[in-house]
Amino acid sequence: MPTVLILDDSATMIMSLSNTLKGAGYDVETAVNGRDGINKLNTGIKPALILTDLNMPELDGIGFIKEARKITSSRFTPIIVLTTEAGGRKRDEARAAGASGWLTKPAEPNQLLSVVKQLCPR
Repeated sequence: MPTVLILDDSATMIMSLSNTLKGAGYDVETAVNGRDGINKLNTGIKPALILTDLNMPELDGIGFIKEARKITSSRFTPIIVLTTEAGGRKRDEARAAGASGWLTKPAEPNQLLSVVKQLCPR
């Protein structure tokens, strides 16, 4: 099964997203912030898709995307930004950093799975 890496500093959000994805048959890895996510990528995790929050301590979502795009194994991995921010400026900034898409929290499970299936077919 494809692996999805979830980055979020909210344990509740990680649990909710993990349950939805695992229920649909995906393997899930998690990280509590962008720095943790980069460390996981550098230690060999090769997700088929990454979901990242924008606002996190240590390294935010934009910083994570920029760093992830420098790592050979994740250079072309789809990265979806999942955030409460609906502003166009942040969306443009995420896209410029290398984000593949954008979902506003809280994402409905069917909406989340639809996007994941489009970018990460099983």
